[in-house]
Amino acid sequence: MVTVGKKPGGEEEYYYYVGVGGDEVDAEGRATGLRPLALSRPHTQAFHLAWLSLFACFFAAFAAPPILPAMRPALLLAPADAAAAAVGSLSATLVGRLAMGPACDLLGPRRASGVASLLCALALALAAVSASCPAGFVALRFAAGLSLANFVANQHWMSRIFAPSAVGLANAVAAGWANVGSAAAQVVMPVAYDLVVIRLGVPVAVAWRVTYLLPCAMLITTGLAVLAFPYDLPRGCSGAGGGKRKSFWKVVRGGVSDYRAWVLGLTYGYCYGVELIMENVAADFFRTRFHLPMEAAGAAAACFGAMNAVARPAGGVASDEVAKRFGMRGRLWALWAVQTAGAVLCVLVGRMGAAESPSLAATVAVMVACAAFVQAASGLTFSIVPFVSKRSLGVVSGMTASGGAVGAIVTNRLFFSGSRYTVEEAISCTGLTSLLCTLPVALIHFPRHGGMLCGPSAVDDGGCNDDDYVLLK
Repeated sequence: MVTVGKKPGGEEEYYYYVGVGGDEVDAEGRATGLRPLALSRPHTQAFHLAWLSLFACFFAAFAAPPILPAMRPALLLAPADAAAAAVGSLSATLVGRLAMGPACDLLGPRRASGVASLLCALALALAAVSASCPAGFVALRFAAGLSLANFVANQHWMSRIFAPSAVGLANAVAAGWANVGSAAAQVVMPVAYDLVVIRLGVPVAVAWRVTYLLPCAMLITTGLAVLAFPYDLPRGCSGAGGGKRKSFWKVVRGGVSDYRAWVLGLTYGYCYGVELIMENVAADFFRTRFHLPMEAAGAAAACFGAMNAVARPAGGVASDEVAKRFGMRGRLWALWAVQTAGAVLCVLVGRMGAAESPSLAATVAVMVACAAFVQAASGLTFSIVPFVSKRSLGVVSGMTASGGAVGAIVTNRLFFSGSRYTVEEAISCTGLTSLLCTLPVALIHFPRHGGMLCGPSAVDDGGCNDDDYVLLK
């Protein structure tokens, strides 16, 4: 049930959930388990709002690639313009996520998420209406990329309302289901475009602009729903989660000064970064290498993003399960093993595509396997993030999430821009880079819990980082 009370000193009202028999929440009001069908629980309501809002963001961010053939003549796009726009989208994601981290710590993830969705919907609508040249297309992708800043708010919100025993699963399922929005865009946008042209009779030159009403409407609807949510969790966590206002610079410094946040940002750059790259190039890869029409190429490319529905949650489940037996060391070993496997499969996807007579079915099958491991690694990463720093959770989440955008930008510039590499060679190079950038996971160490190669140390960290999150086995 929902209980209304007063904070000590007669401050603002808060709301919190009391589980039946006291076994559904911990001492801080955080849910000890994820129950998606228990819709009367505020924790579950917040969970569904968070992933649906982020689903709309992913849909908007990847709405352009599947209808690129229709946009090219209208905006006079050259082949290089698509790569430039992809970099613009990734750069916006980077900027947005870096800003979203402190915003979540200071304002609260719910408010930050809702406002961001509405602002991105406005920017996307303006860009879609005004774009008339390649620069306008870059601006459109930039506006759409900003919406992915909501990923930080999503993970921050889940990390606050779910206890350590369930945070891995909650983070992974919320992000995994939301990431399916990229796959939905690959399938739905070409169909919506055809309906606008054929059923509504809209001229081809402007049909893509009308089609963009769909992602804009999704952003507005979910943004308003998040802002209308009547309370924060747990125990009302108004704003940043407590009655005492946090110092902006203390919050930022707490995250930036922790080397573990930088290592996780690097490794996330080559699990989620690989996903971003593949979702940007997959449709065009299948169109050019296998000569598929727009709808079929979009459907093939959607297989990569669709794996998020099960793969990322599986990573969260695996992390929580190994933690019950091996603690934090198990979480770290699982992350290294799964991400390494995904990197090897990414290399194989490129090699298969470069074959003289590539098999479409075999290539899609290996790509799906690659997606499964890459996305599971993303879930494993954000099962570790909440333990780095409670005080600066938003900053650490933002740094890690931004690492995905940085990895994708660097990889795009190194391998996918220009004519030095074919798309198939670039995909293989991406896998090799991921293999190398996964190794620093071995450097992560938690004084209370240990690391991959050594156990807990006798020296505590002064209570400024992971001592707030004692690992539950």
